[in-house]
Amino acid sequence: MKLVWHRGEATVRDVYEDLLERRKVAYTTVMTMLGVLEGKGHLEKAAGERAYVYRPSCPREEVIGNMVTDFVARVFNGSAKSLVQHLLDTGQISPEELDEIAGTEQQGTTP
Repeated sequence: MKLVWHRGEATVRDVYEDLLERRKVAYTTVMTMLGVLEGKGHLEKAAGERAYVYRPSCPREEVIGNMVTDFVARVFNGSAKSLVQHLLDTGQISPEELDEIAGTEQQGTTP
C-alpha cells in the first residue's frame, strides 16, 4: 500500500521492482497481495495499456484506520488497551512516548 500511495498509481511490475530494491520477493507474491488489497477495497484496478494499474480507493488515513481497527478486533478482541499494554510489555513503546502522545492529545483538544 505504501508504494501505491507514494506513486499515486502502480502496476504489479512497478511495485515488484520497488520491493526488489529492499528485499527478494516473487512477482506472483506481489500480484497476489495487490489482488488481496483490491478485494478488501483498499485498491481499485483499471486496465492500462499493457497491464492493470492499481490506485488507492480511499485516503491513506482511512485505510490505515480501517486496518488498525480490524487488527485490534481480530488480535486483541477489540481492546485498544490490550494493544497498548502489549506494546509496553514488549518495549515497543515507552512510558515516555505514551506521555508525549497524551500531552499532544491534550494540547490538541484545548482551544
